[in-house]
This record gives sequence, C-alpha cells and structure tokens, in this order.
Amino acid sequence: MSILVGKCGAENIVIRGARVVDPTEGIDAVLDVRIDGGVVAAIGTVDTNEHRVIEAEGLVLAPAFVDPHVHLRTPGREDEETIATGTAAAAAGGYCAILAMPNTDPVVDSTDVLRGLRARALEEAEVPVGFTAAITLGQDGAQLTEMGELADAGAAAFTDDGRPVATAGLMRRALEYNAITGRPLALHCEEPSLTRGGHMHMGVVSAELGLGGWPSLGESLGVARELALAGDTGQPVHLMHLSARESVEHLRHARATGVRASAEATPHHLCLTDEAVRSLDANLKMNPPLRTEGDRATLLEALRDGTIAAIATDHAPHAREEKDVPFEEAPFGVTGLETAFASLYTHLVQPGLLTLETLLERMSAGPARIFGLDRPRVAVGAPANLVLLNLDGTWRVREERFRSRSTNSWLLGKRLHGKVTTTIAAGRVAYEA
Repeated sequence: MSILVGKCGAENIVIRGARVVDPTEGIDAVLDVRIDGGVVAAIGTVDTNEHRVIEAEGLVLAPAFVDPHVHLRTPGREDEETIATGTAAAAAGGYCAILAMPNTDPVVDSTDVLRGLRARALEEAEVPVGFTAAITLGQDGAQLTEMGELADAGAAAFTDDGRPVATAGLMRRALEYNAITGRPLALHCEEPSLTRGGHMHMGVVSAELGLGGWPSLGESLGVARELALAGDTGQPVHLMHLSARESVEHLRHARATGVRASAEATPHHLCLTDEAVRSLDANLKMNPPLRTEGDRATLLEALRDGTIAAIATDHAPHAREEKDVPFEEAPFGVTGLETAFASLYTHLVQPGLLTLETLLERMSAGPARIFGLDRPRVAVGAPANLVLLNLDGTWRVREERFRSRSTNSWLLGKRLHGKVTTTIAAGRVAYEA
C-alpha cells in the first residue's frame, strides 16, 4: 500500500535550459530534462517532439520538496485549512509530498478516520499527502493506539504532535510496540510542568515584556528522555521542531553513542530569535517558541553538518480572529508551506550562512529518507517530482497571494528572494506561477 495518496499524472514535458541542481545525484549543470508519461526519461540535450516545452533559462531545476510536518486541520477545522487548500499551498511552495499531523477533531487514532482521509485525498490533494496517526488514543497519553492496524491501513508515521507522550513508561511501550510497523515515531518533546503558562522563550526579552517564559529545559528535558528510551530499546526516534541548543547537544551525544535518532528544524527557528517577539505580533507565537541567537546558531550548525537532517515547516494555520488578539491570548502556530524556501534562501543562503545545495537536500532528500519515502531526484526512470526556482526573483508576502485558507504568517509584508515558478508532483504540473 502506498503511504502517499493524491492526484497523479502522466504529462509529457521538456524543461529546457535550466541549471539542474541535485546534490544527492551530484548534478550541477545546465541541462534539458525530458519527462515522458510523468517519468524522467532523458537528461542532457533532448528531443522536444510532441512535448510541452517549459523554457527555463536562468532558472534552477531541483528535486521538489518534502514536508514531514504539516497541519491540514481536517477533519474538524476546515475553516482554517482543508486537504485541497493545504496541498495547493504545498504545491505553491515547491512541495511534491507532505505528511499531515493527526491532532484533528476527531483525532486520527482509528482506521476509520484514517481511511476516510486517504479517500478524500485521492480526490482533493494537489500533491501527494501521507497521514500520520496518533501514538495514544485521543492523544490523551493514557492508552496506545492500535499501531499495527493503523500501519496496515496506510499510516505514514505515529505522533502525538502538539503534546508529548505523557509518561516514560508509556513511551517505552510505544517504542517496543511500534517495532512491528516499520513506521517512524515522530516526537513532540516537552515537559509540560516547566512550560505551563509560557508564551515565549524564558529569557531577557520575556522578562522585559512581562510575558510568561518557556524555558529551553522544557524542551531539552523531553529530548533527553526520548533519546534515553530510544537507546535503551534500540528503536529509532524522530525529534520534531527542535529549537534549543541543549536539545541539539543531547542529540549529538546520543547519535555518537549509536542511538538511532533524527531531527527536524523549522524555517522560523532557523531565521528568527526571541528578539522578534518585541513587536508582540501574534504571528510570532509558536510552539516551541523562538529562542536566542545562540540557539539559532546551534540549529544552523546542526543543519549544516547533518545532525539535523530535515527542514519541516510545522505549517499551522489559524483563523484570523484567533490571532487577532493580545499575544498572551493567541494560539501557537504559523503557516509556512508557501514561504519556506524563499525565507530560508533570503535569510540563510544569500548571506552565506548555508549553501544552496544543503538547503535543497534538507528540504527534499533529507526528510524523504527519514520517513521512508521515495527520494525526489533528477534521474532517468524517477517519477517527475521537480521544482523550478527563480533565484533572482523577488516578491512581497501578501495575504491575497496565499493558497492556504489561513494567512497567519510571520512574513506578511516582507520582501523575499527566490520564487517557485513551477512544481511537478507525481508526474503532473501541480503549480505554475
């Protein structure tokens, strides 16, 4: 059974004159790429007979992106996002595949809910989507879900994202039980007794603003627990949206001692610090919170050296009225699918903090590898999962541009460099600017 479901196609296209960059395949050259029936058929100088031609001189053609951490809000909050709008946003951001979180209403903790979502995605999803299932029933931390049955029904991974698994004993049982599924466990690491009442990172800025603080230890203590359990059971874990220096240090140590662990970081944690919260813009309130420059630098170094192997948006749409309140009253979360590449290119690649090749790998092959998905690649015989990028293009982030149903972006009004011009997902053109 395929983990990913959605629309697919068999288009015949020639992309002519692009700079083809595929870091994993070792390609960086100006080439033509021919797609026959939705599959890469030739690379080099190719025949254009009976093919639609996309003139791409001056553009970069790369493997399309994979986002392992997206909130589609379906079922239950379709006013914030739907499968159709969320995957349209993903296509506009250059993504050929996404994984949806299970903290919906109802929670994705049964095969009935999961199968219903997969059936809808076959009709509605503009790019293939996989659905994760909860680790515990209702994400309440009391009883494990039937992971084996859910995996057989197509669950892409298991997570209680938004909440940590309540106790170490239950987390250990989840690791042992999940060994039969072959699916990743993606973990939200938090110690609620330390984060309760927190609205932003606990530090100088929170003290000056008089806002409840959320200490780094509230994350890193959870990271340490999950890594210790992974080491003890011999089972792998994936750590979601790391934000703190201490969390990265725990991860480095664990990996050095043989623990099978992977991790992701978000564009906002890689680009921003808690200094940005001085604006009291509720679109800067996220879980985990923005931290210090030292934390950001540590995340960036871990991204460079592969300790953090994936970039995930944690795309979390909210209705306007939910964010249009004082900072303390606003929910956590920001959108990210449509702005991820451009924000990272603008804030990290252009200043020389990260290479383009590393950025492309961490947005595509890295997350695909962690979650056992087919790696998007520019290679003969591979399904056409490709993105065209105009690195010289600039654009201003405006509400009316969003394909997402929600517009709670920390980038509203900002000018970014790097535009997605075309996304080909599962053999079909899913987006054209």
